[in-house]
Amino acid sequence: MSDAHSHRDTPPQRTEPERYTILLYSDDPAVRDRIRLAIGQRPAADLAVEFVDAATWEQCRELLDDYEIDLMVLDGEAAPAGGLGIARQVKDEYKVPPPTCVVIARAADRWLAAFAQVDATLVHPLDPVTTGQTVAGLLRARRAGAVPLGQLG
Repeated sequence: MSDAHSHRDTPPQRTEPERYTILLYSDDPAVRDRIRLAIGQRPAADLAVEFVDAATWEQCRELLDDYEIDLMVLDGEAAPAGGLGIARQVKDEYKVPPPTCVVIARAADRWLAAFAQVDATLVHPLDPVTTGQTVAGLLRARRAGAVPLGQLG
């Protein structure tokens, strides 16, 4: 029996994608829905995500305390607590904060994101390809053991 023949008899190995939990924050449910759609359930073939939603800073804190959050995607335009402020607060208050990505309205706001120690930014309106690539990159870096910006200790 040749090697080629024996490979045909063996079904291809399918590996399940790794699952991650993304915290979506915005005071506006429509914005959370747009972000969720741009990311999708499978931002890459090797990654599957589930979402938990927060509309307030208090809800963000509860989710961070109760779940293993792999990535926070925050609305920089939310009110009264903006995503940049929440990102900075998480970096300041949690010893091991998850990586953060903030969706901003203007590319010029990236300097504020740097001050808030945000790991990545996306600009409204969200491009699904760029959004998926950014999220996949942050999740793969987390899987590889990358330390998010602002981690204490």
